[in-house]
Amino acid sequence: MDVGLQAKYQARAQVLKALAHPSRLLIVDQLAAREHSVAELTALVGADISTVSKHLSILKTAGLVNDQRRGKQVFYSLRTPCVLSFFGCVETVLQAKLDSQIRLVR
Repeated sequence: MDVGLQAKYQARAQVLKALAHPSRLLIVDQLAAREHSVAELTALVGADISTVSKHLSILKTAGLVNDQRRGKQVFYSLRTPCVLSFFGCVETVLQAKLDSQIRLVR
């Protein structure tokens, strides 16, 4: 495989891996509505602050979120709202799978 093509697929995989955790999906959904502080996201996710910070770091490294320090707090926002279109596609896949399973049962 061409080195440039391999790098392209590696970069895509990094983004998909960053999304491949329920807590990170929840964080992205919450950030789609508005920015949140780490403390707010910690409460929403229901995990300790170090775990949520690690999730946010993964999302930031993948280029999905931005962070902004304001005093002692860090606020996160969704950098790439187009990821929500991907979520819509995933929902379509899940619905098609469910419809297929329902047809098999009938």
